[in-house]
Amino acid sequence: MGPSWLQWLLKHLLCLPGLAFATVLLLLALGVRGRRRRRPGEPPLINGCIPFFGVFFQMKKNPYKSIQDYQKKYGNIFTLKIIGNYFTFVLDPFQYPLVLKNHKKFSFEKFKCEFVKKIFLVSIKPHMAKELKDSQKDMQSKLLDMSYDLMQNMKHIMKERFLQAKNWETSQLYKFCRSLIFEVTYITFYGKDPGTNSGEVICELLKNFVKFDNEFLSFLSPLPTLSLRTLKNVREKLIQNFSSEHISNMQETSEIIKARKIFLDKFTDLQDHEKAAHHFSFLWASVANTIPVTFWTVYYLLQHPEAVAVLRDEIDHLLQSTGQKKEPDFSIQFTREQLDSLVYLESIINESFRMTSISSNVRFSEEDITLNLGNEDVNLRKGDNIIIYPPFLHYDPEIFEQPEKFKFDRFVEDGKKKTTFFKRGKEVPYFLLPFGSGISKCPGRFLAVLEIKQLLIFLFMYFDLEFIEFKPLEFSNSRILFGIQCPESDISFKYKLRC
Repeated sequence: MGPSWLQWLLKHLLCLPGLAFATVLLLLALGVRGRRRRRPGEPPLINGCIPFFGVFFQMKKNPYKSIQDYQKKYGNIFTLKIIGNYFTFVLDPFQYPLVLKNHKKFSFEKFKCEFVKKIFLVSIKPHMAKELKDSQKDMQSKLLDMSYDLMQNMKHIMKERFLQAKNWETSQLYKFCRSLIFEVTYITFYGKDPGTNSGEVICELLKNFVKFDNEFLSFLSPLPTLSLRTLKNVREKLIQNFSSEHISNMQETSEIIKARKIFLDKFTDLQDHEKAAHHFSFLWASVANTIPVTFWTVYYLLQHPEAVAVLRDEIDHLLQSTGQKKEPDFSIQFTREQLDSLVYLESIINESFRMTSISSNVRFSEEDITLNLGNEDVNLRKGDNIIIYPPFLHYDPEIFEQPEKFKFDRFVEDGKKKTTFFKRGKEVPYFLLPFGSGISKCPGRFLAVLEIKQLLIFLFMYFDLEFIEFKPLEFSNSRILFGIQCPESDISFKYKLRC
């Protein structure tokens, strides 16, 4: 009786569901034993009902609503337990600089290193970290130098795909934007595959990218899931695509990828698989947020014909001022400076960022800290994270009137870019934070916005676009605190070349 019962127990515990069940029991036991208590001077602490996980499941369901509820109950500063970690939220925009400018007290590197290691298998070793940081300005310069190549590749792909679209064609809008942004970005960075089946290679790469991107946060979960093994296999296929041999065979590779390859090759202790993981993470960072914000921008524009009319008028004026005509073969060419002069185009994109970005600013506390937030001191423990959550800035009705509505000219004033916004009668130090800030600011932000501008110009200058049947879309909430929110579902639209 005893041995057979033991055999039954081992059999069921050693399977994946059994291991998950045993892990849950262990976490429950550890959670009950190690429940944290608030110390004097610390922010209000919300441990949540579930040991170890804390408030994770409430946050996953609706992050903004959850934080809003905590703010009503606890004020503008509080600490949440999320999957074994503690995050102190600072929601008052006038306190943002006091957090973000404390470089010596907080570290972004530790958070970033753990994040990319778990998700991409990227190792940022101590001797690499400083050189990576030092190379950031050079990388920004090289990225901006790519604006011409980006537009050339976009024109080529638009011409190849859409030159014959003289009658209405139908597609899914998110799928449409994702396919264009992914292919243009991949070719601009990594070049063209010399093989005859290069189109199939990109299609397969995109297919795996979508699978990975839909579930990448699963790699941060402490529990094994049934889909994790499949997801690991998908990640491995993606990483293999960026092996040194494969990159060396590509044609017309960009200068920035050549420079990154030289940089990575300097570190002889890095295996080829680790270098490939670095390249894959770079591509993901280049498109993972550009795709959804492009989608949302087109989605909002198609609901506001008055915005489309203003955008087309602004593009026409730029064409005239540069002595160009709208030829049917997508042969226009604009410089970065010319694109930056389109204030309504930039306002439209900024408004989409405002409405969809949840790119939180996270800092890691290297030691016990007393942080002065102007009217109060707050004690933070070593190992905790402090976080700025932009939606509370972006959806503040005192800063942005009717924040739930898309207003294409919200960031234009007297025909110029509007850069001052107020709360409680004072100018807020930050009014838009889609790319992080300070030491964590995205180095590729300028190129990403340029790519979105270029695509919007091509779409709305050359095409008529309409929804087949409009439906309001919800956010998927799949990213919780990271990046641009994705749509819960796709929407059908039709397009044809303008006469």
